[in-house]
Amino acid sequence: MVLSIVNYLTILLLSITLLDVPMTGSFWSLTLLSLIYIIVSLALGLLISTKARTQLAAMLGSGMVLMIPVIFLSGLLFPIESMPGIFQIVSYIIPASWYIEGVRKLMIEGLSISMVAKEFIILSVMAVFLLAISIKNFKLRLK
Repeated sequence: MVLSIVNYLTILLLSITLLDVPMTGSFWSLTLLSLIYIIVSLALGLLISTKARTQLAAMLGSGMVLMIPVIFLSGLLFPIESMPGIFQIVSYIIPASWYIEGVRKLMIEGLSISMVAKEFIILSVMAVFLLAISIKNFKLRLK
């Protein structure tokens, strides 16, 4: 988690200084949203590690199965609204799509934290759900 926070702060600093990305919203709201997303990502990794039998299977599961849908269906490269209906539905399951939408609202549009409540709530529910499943699987695996 510490490494992810350092990555977040480094990327934010580089995007503002080198790429001139405007930071019109609250730094603390963006940081809170990023912390929740980091927890969701770590919980997803924990879930994969409890389900995979080998390290290779975990790496393939997270690399191939997760990265490609995140890149193409999160709204990072293509707007979700222009995707076919089935892909729009799948994109709502991907945590990165909610994080990207929240970052756009907070950082670019400069909206308040109350305008990003939906993204906060959805990511928080995803974090609790993934952690609960991971903990349940972890306990079962120890027996």
